[in-house]
Amino acid sequence: MQINIHTDSTIANTAGLNEHVQSVLENALSRFRDNLTRIEVHLSDTNGPKGGADDIRCVMEARVAGYQPIAVTEQNATVHQSVAGATDKLKRAIDSALGRLQDSKRHATGKNAVIDAAEAEETAE
Repeated sequence: MQINIHTDSTIANTAGLNEHVQSVLENALSRFRDNLTRIEVHLSDTNGPKGGADDIRCVMEARVAGYQPIAVTEQNATVHQSVAGATDKLKRAIDSALGRLQDSKRHATGKNAVIDAAEAEETAE
């Protein structure tokens, strides 16, 4: 799982920030490791140098094998809060998407099994 972190000009892209974001994502999404190919993280300050409450935006986009990209957004007062909130949302979104993907595969397999059984009975007669 590759994690790419991007920041705008108002947020310093430091090694500490990169380590924090990577550890939060790896801990939260470890069970999806085999399904994820890449995660893009975009951090920005919506008000720029003016400041303000809840002005740090974190956008995360996950690339899931066999599924459309999944994107979430969280806006909060600090970078850490925004990253934590977006990670929570992303975890739920991936869980939901993979659940739907598994359900559709399971239903397709179940339908084929019923059709194959019916065809086998017709052939036997």
